[in-house]
Amino acid sequence: MRFQPIRKPLICKPVAEELLRARMQGKKVVQVSLDLGKSIKELRLTADGICSEEFELRWDDVELVANRERDVYYVEGNRIFPLSIASDHFYKLVLVRWRHAPTLEIDGIHMHRILDVPPEIDSEMKVRLLGKIKCRNVLDICTGLGYTAIAAKRRGACKITTIEKDENVIRIARFNPWSWDLGDRDIELRIGDAVELVVEYRGEFDAIIHDPPRLSLAGELYGLDFYRKLAEALKPGGRIVHYVGQPGVHRGRKIWKGVLERLRRAGFMASYDQNSRCVHGVKRR
Repeated sequence: MRFQPIRKPLICKPVAEELLRARMQGKKVVQVSLDLGKSIKELRLTADGICSEEFELRWDDVELVANRERDVYYVEGNRIFPLSIASDHFYKLVLVRWRHAPTLEIDGIHMHRILDVPPEIDSEMKVRLLGKIKCRNVLDICTGLGYTAIAAKRRGACKITTIEKDENVIRIARFNPWSWDLGDRDIELRIGDAVELVVEYRGEFDAIIHDPPRLSLAGELYGLDFYRKLAEALKPGGRIVHYVGQPGVHRGRKIWKGVLERLRRAGFMASYDQNSRCVHGVKRR
């Protein structure tokens, strides 16, 4: 399927604070970003609130957003709505650093590194481990907000197939301007269970990016059987990058050791990269 962005004005704490400063300074016009730092738009200030050709917002809504440190809101019908979904799990787009990509939280667990590097840099570090992928065919497992698929495209991959199981994740991504390049014609989005879908491929891909949720949430994506399916989907000599992270590291857990052992049994020559927190390797010929 083709990824379809939902283009709504977005407002978050840095934007709201800029608007409130402009009001305090008596300005009638201000330039701010309504797409999480990607571009700038001019808004008019009135006694009642802010307005553009698309919408109007009351000052009390702006003040509410200014008091929410990490939340992102979209504007629709001159009202604000939190960019979150409550279903079997709670999904939320979260501001990490202004003018950098936001992250996704599911039940309070963030899906990217956020303390030392922003999410888009985290994704670039993973893709860089694949080496040269210009004009290559890449499989991206666990789309999330799409940052690794987008990074692979920017590094020259000619075709990217990306698989996401959770449709709520994609719905959040559709609102996120940092995800909109998922709509590139060379990126194919598939909705479904990667364990089931990956068996459709035999020696088709030059590289695989495997960026699953943590082990406690998706243990099947860390198993030997799944790794063997990944090996079958790769061409001989194809490369794999598998994000592992460091859950439990302060308690002495080193889950990458088990990942390394299973990937080697599945037919890969693999090693661990501390900087990116990824296991990466090459399928034996």
